[in-house]
Amino acid sequence: MKLFNDEISRRQFLKSSAAASLVSFVPGFVLAAESAVIKKTIPSTGEHLSVMGLGTSRTFNVDSDNAANSPLIAVMQAFFDNDGQLIDSSPMYGSAEAVTGALVKQAENKQGLFTATKVWTDGKRQGIEQMERSMRRLGVDRIDLMQIHNLRDWRTHIDTLIDWKAQGRIRYIGITTSHGRYHAELEKLMQQLPLDFVQFSYNIVDRTAEQRLLPIAREKGIATLINRPYQRGSLFYKVRGQSLPDWAAEFDCASWGQFFLKFVAAHPAVTCIIPATSKLKHMVDNMAAGYGRLPDEQTRRRMIKLIETM
Repeated sequence: MKLFNDEISRRQFLKSSAAASLVSFVPGFVLAAESAVIKKTIPSTGEHLSVMGLGTSRTFNVDSDNAANSPLIAVMQAFFDNDGQLIDSSPMYGSAEAVTGALVKQAENKQGLFTATKVWTDGKRQGIEQMERSMRRLGVDRIDLMQIHNLRDWRTHIDTLIDWKAQGRIRYIGITTSHGRYHAELEKLMQQLPLDFVQFSYNIVDRTAEQRLLPIAREKGIATLINRPYQRGSLFYKVRGQSLPDWAAEFDCASWGQFFLKFVAAHPAVTCIIPATSKLKHMVDNMAAGYGRLPDEQTRRRMIKLIETM
């Protein structure tokens, strides 16, 4: 069976003492010197980015004053220790930006940090003020990726983002949606705007993005961030009580979580996946999906068929 990876760089997978304590009970934990972190290429620059990122919706909306002393610091450290880079947040997510900033400040081994957040308001001045506030909350002087959240007032914000990119205040420009009803408009914007990134939902049961969004991204050279890879957790209910097939080992997969993430990561137009979690065990399992081999297209069809029968 033919298996493929995108850009990869070889490193020892297990480095975090926090993660090390989980080896005995995290299903499918990768522990092999030959394991390779999967990296994808950002088309507009050629920069390489680890395929497994971190979302913060809901999970990081906690008391920001005590975040650095919470269990979330171990979650964040495991992310960095296992080659995580991109952390995605938004002003829409309550305290998530401030919590992310506090956790990153405490974390070690964060040289590869790639900050991504969003502008989610109406009006030029309000957008500028919100983005400056996001920088302060995240604790950075420059944001790697600024996205227009759910296309909100995009005609106003796109000019500001282009200007900020020229000034070096942000590195990349993006736009997002988590709602299928915006897909038609998003397609048009992908064709028209100078976007580096686009973010939308995609998973093994919701494959609508394969019809237009992913092909356009590949054609236009736009990187993709994938949200809701677990269909907001419903995929785990679908496989509850079911055994992982033996052939999943052929693409270095040993848990259902890795099965769902590797399906998404294997699409050639996918750049980075951003599952959200506040649990260390789940973080370690998610990061394991960003190592080793990925399924080829024939195997992906087999994966779909398996899930459809459940």
